[in-house]
Amino acid sequence: MRGLHKLVVLSMAGFLIAVGVQGQQEQPLHPADTSALHPPAGYKVAIVEFADLECPMCARENPVIMQAVEHYHAAWVRHDFPLPMHAWSFQAAVNARWFDTKSKDLGDDYRNAVFANQPSIETKSDLEDFTRKFAEQHGTALPFVMDPQGKLQAEVKADVGLGDRMGIHETPTAWVVTEHGYKQVMDFDKLYSMLDEAMGQ
Repeated sequence: MRGLHKLVVLSMAGFLIAVGVQGQQEQPLHPADTSALHPPAGYKVAIVEFADLECPMCARENPVIMQAVEHYHAAWVRHDFPLPMHAWSFQAAVNARWFDTKSKDLGDDYRNAVFANQPSIETKSDLEDFTRKFAEQHGTALPFVMDPQGKLQAEVKADVGLGDRMGIHETPTAWVVTEHGYKQVMDFDKLYSMLDEAMGQ
């Protein structure tokens, strides 16, 4: 039955991806809060992304962003925007924040690994198993309680609040930002041309 359930879930995910491609917003957002739309210190160009670790579209576009960042040596500013209909995305975001406390590279490796293995993570229990194995593979001991004071949850909620103020309602939502302004990524197939343009400014 679990195999049949997984097949149904994967089929639905494929359907949602197809719908998402057709239903992507046609007009860019006009965020009232633009405080996040600036490159970090030391960078002229950055990709600012709001993503949900359980979102199939985010998983599909994640390798595209990874390769673009490596190719252009641009900054990648990742914000959490777990959607309420996803069962384990909020906890996954908290987990990633915990790995960030060990090293930012480890946190990003966890995010990338979750996206790469997303079809095999169906439940919160699956996420716990995946996270434990990831920690073991990276020589890191997980604490008995990951976020005892709720600080990591507060950080995730702060990102959600920022996204809400910006008018974000779907994931992934991303911008290419420079010292001179920002442009929303409406089609990830055009990300390289957008970065070419940004680098030339």
